[in-house]
Amino acid sequence: MNITKTTVLLALMTALFILAGGAIGGQQGMIFAFGFACVMNFVTYWFCHKIVLALYRAKPLSEQAAPKLYEMVRDLTMKAGLPMPQLYLIPQDAPNAFATGRNPKHAVVAVTQGILDLLDKEELRGVIGHELSHIQNRDILVSTIAATIAGAISMLANMARWGMMFGGGRSDDNRGNPIGLVLSLVVLILLPIAAVLIQLAISRTREYGADLSGAKLTGNPKSLANALRKLHTYSTRRPMQANPATAHMFIVNPLSGKKLMKLFSTHPPLEERVERLERMAR
Repeated sequence: MNITKTTVLLALMTALFILAGGAIGGQQGMIFAFGFACVMNFVTYWFCHKIVLALYRAKPLSEQAAPKLYEMVRDLTMKAGLPMPQLYLIPQDAPNAFATGRNPKHAVVAVTQGILDLLDKEELRGVIGHELSHIQNRDILVSTIAATIAGAISMLANMARWGMMFGGGRSDDNRGNPIGLVLSLVVLILLPIAAVLIQLAISRTREYGADLSGAKLTGNPKSLANALRKLHTYSTRRPMQANPATAHMFIVNPLSGKKLMKLFSTHPPLEERVERLERMAR
């Protein structure tokens, strides 16, 4: 199922790149955009996790620096039958975490300094169980590709906007053509919307599924519920310095402190997530 989702996402990105190229540079722009999309497809599949980690300046976390975290992750991966993922630290005080990578053998779990400081052992164990469940359920490739695509689409929207403002980049055949102008306007309007829709297309059920399977893995649904409450409260007070294109990757919405982002939340309601976990605990 996730292979199909990945293929659809890559095909969608190619189509949007070609559409934007045609709006900006006519036929030549479409040819250039197609070539660029092919390169992006390759880079996205093989290096999307590295792009996201670099975006947050995440650094590899050694076992010497975090022996208890390594012990926790190693125990849970053995129970889940997963390879040991790479651990990365994001140097931000806002508490959050995400998993990324193209498959379980190349998986990464990234945590912020804030989450290590905030949560107790059992709560952190619940969060790690949630992220390992994303790896086990093979959510991570689709999620990371969606983040890369959303960022690329936003970049294209900016290119189209500047191209229209200065009239550059368009071919002589399309310059002054009312149909071409309308197409450019449509692209300019729809591309940012498409970026949001791609994130929303990453089903919210994947968060419910990771919550429940993560709670089964740790055997402690209550601790994950408590962790989610804490993370949500602190995220509201101190939003993370996060790129909206990657918001859906985190265990809680890193932009939850911004009221406008609630209208386009990529996460299911926290109250419902907590209620399901507490019902499971009972």
